[in-house]
Amino acid sequence: MMISPPSSADYIRVLPEIVLSIWGMIVMFVEPWLPEGRSRKGLGVFAAFGALAAIAATFYQAQPQFAGFGFYNMIRVDHFSVFFHLVVLLVALATILMSLDYLPFQKIDHGEYYALILLGSVGMCLMSSAVELVLIFIALEISSIASYILAGFRKQAAESAESSLKYFLLGSFATAFFLYGVALLYGATGSTNVFDIARALGATTHIEPLAYVAVALIFTGLGFKVACAPFHVWTPDVYEGAPSPVVAFMSTAPKAASFAVLIRLVIDTASPNWFWVIWVAALLSMSVGNLGAILQSNVKRMLAYSSIAHAGYLMVAFASASNRDLGISAAMFYSAAYAAMNVGAFAVVSHMAGSGERFTSIDDYSGLGKRSPVLAAALTFFLLSLIGIPMTGGFFAKFYVFSAALRTHLVWLTILGVLNSGMGSYYYLRLIVRMYMYEPRTESPAPPIRWGVGLAIAISLIATLWLGILPNTVLHYTQGAQTFLSVK
Repeated sequence: MMISPPSSADYIRVLPEIVLSIWGMIVMFVEPWLPEGRSRKGLGVFAAFGALAAIAATFYQAQPQFAGFGFYNMIRVDHFSVFFHLVVLLVALATILMSLDYLPFQKIDHGEYYALILLGSVGMCLMSSAVELVLIFIALEISSIASYILAGFRKQAAESAESSLKYFLLGSFATAFFLYGVALLYGATGSTNVFDIARALGATTHIEPLAYVAVALIFTGLGFKVACAPFHVWTPDVYEGAPSPVVAFMSTAPKAASFAVLIRLVIDTASPNWFWVIWVAALLSMSVGNLGAILQSNVKRMLAYSSIAHAGYLMVAFASASNRDLGISAAMFYSAAYAAMNVGAFAVVSHMAGSGERFTSIDDYSGLGKRSPVLAAALTFFLLSLIGIPMTGGFFAKFYVFSAALRTHLVWLTILGVLNSGMGSYYYLRLIVRMYMYEPRTESPAPPIRWGVGLAIAISLIATLWLGILPNTVLHYTQGAQTFLSVK
C-alpha cells in the first residue's frame, strides 16, 4: 500500500518544534567555534529569539485552516495543544533570560545549556499535541534527557551531580513503567492511538483487567513527571542541587506538558478507575507537600515541596473531569497560573543565590525589603499568588479548581484542599516576614538587577497579574478547548 508523503499543512502542524530544533542545532554548531573564555551570552540572546520565533510559529499554527490531525493521525493541533505550546515556550523564554547573567556568575557559561532548553522544549511541545502513545513516549524522553543534563549543569558542585543522578535513575524507572503501561494498553485495546483506545473501551461493557494494570502503570510514569505523591521523593533533592533557572524550567514546563498528556488520557480514553487514583493522589500530594514545606529552612527545598502541593491542587481539577467544561478549563488555567508565579519566584531565587548558590536559606532573605525593595516586592507578589490571595493568578486558579470540584459534588476533597491551602499559607508568609520584619544580614548580598533576570521577572509579574485581574480571556479560551478533546 502506497503511503502519501506529509503535506505542507503537516509541517505547519509541527512548525514550533521545527523552529526550536533548528535554533537548538545552530547553537550547538556555533558554540565550539567560539574562543575559549569568551562569553556565551550572545548565544543566549540568540536562543531567546528562537523561543520568540517558536511563539510566533505557534500563533501562525493556530489559524483555523491548520487545525486537525497531522502526520498520519499522530498529532492534533487544536486550542488545547496551542495553549500548552504557549505555556512551555514562555517558560523557556523566561528561563533563558534569567540564565544570561546567572551562568557567567556561576562559572558555567556554556552554549549547550541554551541548546538543551530549546531541544527539551521540543519534546514538551510534542507531548501537548501528540495523540499517539508511542510518540508521547518519544517526546517524553526528549524532554527528560535534556532535564537530566541540565539538573547537573553545576558540575563543580557535588549536590548538582547528586541531583542529576537521582533524577536520571528514578526517571528511568518511571519511563519504564510508562512504556510498559503503553504496551499493556495496546494488548488490551489493539491500538496506541488515544482516540482508537477510547472507541475500544467505549464499545464494551466489560473492561479487561489488563486495562486496569495499564492505567496504573501509565499513571505511575506520569505521576513522577508531575511530582505528585507518592511519586514525589526525588523532587526536594533534585530542586536543591540543580541550578535555580533550571529548577524554574523543570518545575513548570515539563509539568505543564505532562498534565497535557494526562488530560488527553483522562478525557479521551475514558480509562477505567481514573477517578479514585486521581482523588487519592490529589489528597496525598496536597498533604505531603504542605507538611514537608513547613519543615524546610532552604528556600529551594521549600518551593520543591510547594510544587508537590500545587500538583495536588491541580489533581483536584482532574478529579472533576466528569464535568468536562469545568474540569478541563480549571486544569488548563491552573497550569498557566502556576507556571507564571513559580517561574517568577525562582527568577528571584536564582538572582539572590550568589556564587555557588550559597544564599538559599530562608535566613538569607532577612531584611531583603530594605536591601532590595524591588526584589522583595516581586517575590512577595509571587508568594501571595502561590497562597491564592485575590488580584493574583493563583487566587483565580484555586477558585476555579475548587469551584469545579464542588460542582462535581467532591465536597470532602474540596474541604481538604481548602484546609491544605490554609496550611500552605504559613511557610509562604514566614518568608515574607523574614524579608520585611528582620534586620538585614550583611553576609547576604542583594546584587543589582540586570536586564535579563529583570525581563524574566517582568514577564512573570505581568502574566500573574493579568491572570488575576483579567482572567476571562484565558478562561474563555480554555473553555473552548474542551470541545476538541473528544473522540471524533
